Amino acid sequence: MSKAISRRDFLKVSGAVGAAGLLAACGGSGNAGSTATSTAASSAAASVAGLSSDPVTLTMSWWGGESRHNAYQEAIKAFSAEHSTITVNPTFAAWSGWEDTMSTKFAGGVAEDVCQINWNWLYNYSKNGQTFIDLNSVSEYLDLTQWDEAKLAACNVANAQQCVPVSMTGRIFYWNKTTFDKAGISFPTTLDELMAAGKTFQEKLGDDYYPLHLGAYDRMILMVFYLESKYGKDWADPVTSTLNYTEDEIAEGLDFIKSLVDGHVMMNLKTYYSANSDTATHQSNEWITGKIAGIFEWDSAASKYSSALDDSNKDGFTVGEEIKFGDNNGGFSKVSMGLAITKTCKNVAEAATLINFLLNEEKGASIMGSECGIPASKAGLGYAQAAGAVKDLVADANAKVMAFTTNKLDPLFENNDLKASGTGIYQEVFDNIDYGDQTPEEAVETLLDGMESVGYTIG
Repeated sequence: MSKAISRRDFLKVSGAVGAAGLLAACGGSGNAGSTATSTAASSAAASVAGLSSDPVTLTMSWWGGESRHNAYQEAIKAFSAEHSTITVNPTFAAWSGWEDTMSTKFAGGVAEDVCQINWNWLYNYSKNGQTFIDLNSVSEYLDLTQWDEAKLAACNVANAQQCVPVSMTGRIFYWNKTTFDKAGISFPTTLDELMAAGKTFQEKLGDDYYPLHLGAYDRMILMVFYLESKYGKDWADPVTSTLNYTEDEIAEGLDFIKSLVDGHVMMNLKTYYSANSDTATHQSNEWITGKIAGIFEWDSAASKYSSALDDSNKDGFTVGEEIKFGDNNGGFSKVSMGLAITKTCKNVAEAATLINFLLNEEKGASIMGSECGIPASKAGLGYAQAAGAVKDLVADANAKVMAFTTNKLDPLFENNDLKASGTGIYQEVFDNIDYGDQTPEEAVETLLDGMESVGYTIG
């Protein structure tokens, strides 16, 4: 009998799309980014002296779900009402495929004027300051004093403030109390309790109930959380991306994840794919109906997972505590996303004014609320809270994460070649283990080879 093809291998074959076609399409859009970078830089320098009295058009891009799209669009309307000479044309979609799209746009100089970006994109696409402007040059229009120095420093690459953080985030456990009550147990706070929950779920609720489920990238994050909890050191140097763990320690981390699968804490990936194919966990029938009763997700994702539950489970959604896997507090917090201005923008003063409105000013921040996470801007957070626009679930999760995590994230950890759903190295590693193609010890080489290929220094 032939082995079932893994989701990673399937997507490699069926999802291959050439970047050239997308670049050609972007190049024909008439976007201001088609202007040569040097010319755009000159235009930017000229416009920073003041806001234009003539009509100006800005483009802006972001990814997200429906509620985030709505918030951005409403805030942009409020901005345009205050700045009648500035028109903002947005481009937005779901996350799937978004980074590939933006990567091609950045490479072709056709990205939007204002871009919502992931923190590590600064290192992937502008490590020499080639893609985004230094926001210090527009501080007359964007109040940088609203961010703590440490948060700004995380976005300072090549001696340039290339973006401002919209929010800070980290991973936290969420549980479905409805299902845990059926099993007659409390939420786990230690590894022993987590392992015991797997047995209890199987014995009392059946083979198709699990206290936790994680996809491949989520498993990698939990593995690092576990190792940092035990050994008290960052996964890698946050500046040089030099790996801090030995092969034996990594094998121990992979074996930890395998033990969760073997102990019925998490569903085997092969089993999950058979039932759900490419479906994300929060969209799976198992999550919606409470058969999967826990996740380990970004604090900003609370509402997405809560709202996906059916009526009989929705009230049970609970923000848990970080699990103590060792003597140290594992895990990391990071810049969730930032707003940056591309060097191809012709009207950087207006672009900076837009960012300031969205993140620092009352009318904008009160609309944006916590749709992109808990606001990192001090003024923005105050205005969002006063407007009642900060979701309690997200605020609770964020507070727990920020109080617990101390480790730092290195810029290569989220490289798309590593974390891509279906095709990344993390996917390959955990697919191989769950399909029985490799032991955790054998999978270490696959992981290290993949990490080295994107620029990690392996000791």
